[in-house]
Amino acid sequence: MHCIRSLTTFAALAAAATAMPAQAGELYVQGILPGIGIGYAQPLNEWVGVRGDWVTLGSHKKTQTENGIAYAATLNTSRLGVFVDVFPFAGRFRFTGGLTSNNYKIELDASGDGRQITIGGTPYTLGPDDGLNVQIKFPSSTPYLGFGWGHQQAGGFRMASDVGVMIGTAKLTAVGRGPQLQNAQTDINNEAAKLKDGVGKIRMLPQASISLGYSF
Repeated sequence: MHCIRSLTTFAALAAAATAMPAQAGELYVQGILPGIGIGYAQPLNEWVGVRGDWVTLGSHKKTQTENGIAYAATLNTSRLGVFVDVFPFAGRFRFTGGLTSNNYKIELDASGDGRQITIGGTPYTLGPDDGLNVQIKFPSSTPYLGFGWGHQQAGGFRMASDVGVMIGTAKLTAVGRGPQLQNAQTDINNEAAKLKDGVGKIRMLPQASISLGYSF
């Protein structure tokens, strides 16, 4: 739903651009942080332009230890963004504001028949149906603020760079499953509180990227 709204917003911006005198649009690819992706920039005049892009680092799995518990961790990272670029000096330098639709999530799962783990200070021996699942998720929609160079009016190949942040606070949820953990919510809440001490400090995600595009 958030992606659809973002696409609708960008479509409206693009429609507004077509109603103005023709400017050179730009297709571009970008990389570094928060991933690799593709986008389209449409200058409206020498002062203002609009852009939309999608970037991802894909999905990754690894083992991660938190508070003495080894979890099977899955990391998902992707975002779709729509932006307005303002060129205050009618040159390459610009300020950028926009909205992003995000899928930034870490899922942690601790399970295994006969495995012993300590949750909230209490030891548990897990059965085949038992497990502890923790999800850390960045907001699905966030504002973006930044600055950069490029995506201005020009023809042919051109480079651009961006530095900025997506502003939002990550949220954490922890849920136990199976007969051993069905009455362990107090310990699970205590474990979640320890994890939240770190998650609560995540109030923004940085972006630093370089792009190569072609204006036509």
